[in-house]
Amino acid sequence: MALFQRKPQTSDPKGFYTIGLNKTLLLVGLGNPGAEYQHNRHNAGFICLDDFVTKTEGMEDWIQKKDFKCLVSSGRVGESRVIAVKPTTFMNLSGQAVQAVANFYKIAPEHIVAVHDELDIDFGQIRLRVGGSSAGHNGIKSLIEHLGEDFGRVRIGVGPKPARIGSEKFVLQDFSAEQQAQLPNLKQEVSAILSEFVYGSQLPHETRSFIV
Repeated sequence: MALFQRKPQTSDPKGFYTIGLNKTLLLVGLGNPGAEYQHNRHNAGFICLDDFVTKTEGMEDWIQKKDFKCLVSSGRVGESRVIAVKPTTFMNLSGQAVQAVANFYKIAPEHIVAVHDELDIDFGQIRLRVGGSSAGHNGIKSLIEHLGEDFGRVRIGVGPKPARIGSEKFVLQDFSAEQQAQLPNLKQEVSAILSEFVYGSQLPHETRSFIV
C-alpha cells in the first residue's frame, strides 16, 4: 500500500475550488504520441490518465478525434460528466487540442485538470496546485497560452536530473528499472487524486508521496 503524505492548507482558501453536481470536467494527460515515447518520463501524464480511464467505471475506450487533435474518452462518473483527452499534437502544441475540446463542451478552466511530468520535483512525489506559471514545461506553457493559468495541475515528479545530461534528453528517456517498479503506486495515487476531483472534493495545494 502506498504511503500518502497529505498536507492540505485548509486555513488558506487560495488554490481550492469545489465541483458541484452535474458538471462537465476535463482531464488532460500530457505527453508525446507514438510508441517510441510511450514509456518516457515526459509521458507520465499519458501513463496515469490511461490508468484512470481503464479502471474507472463509466469511462469509455479511447477514440481518435482528428478535428480536436486528440484521443478522447468520456463517461458519467458519479454526478459528473468526465471528458479525458490525450493531445496528439506533441507536447509543445498541447493547448490547441485542449482549447478545442474545452470550447466545444463549454468547460471553464476551473473545471480542467492537467496531469504532467515535472522535472523540478523528485520522483516519488506528486504536487497539486491551481494556477501559476509553466515552470518551463512546454505542454503547460501551451495550455496557458490557450486557456489562461486558472486550471488545476497534477505535477508528477521525475527528477532529479543528473548533471551530465540535458533536461530534454533526460525527460525523453524511459523511467529507470527501479522507477518502473513504482509506477503501479504512482498510477494508483494519481487515479485517487482524479477521483477525488471528479466526485466533488477539492484540488488543493498539497504534496503526496507514492513510494512504498
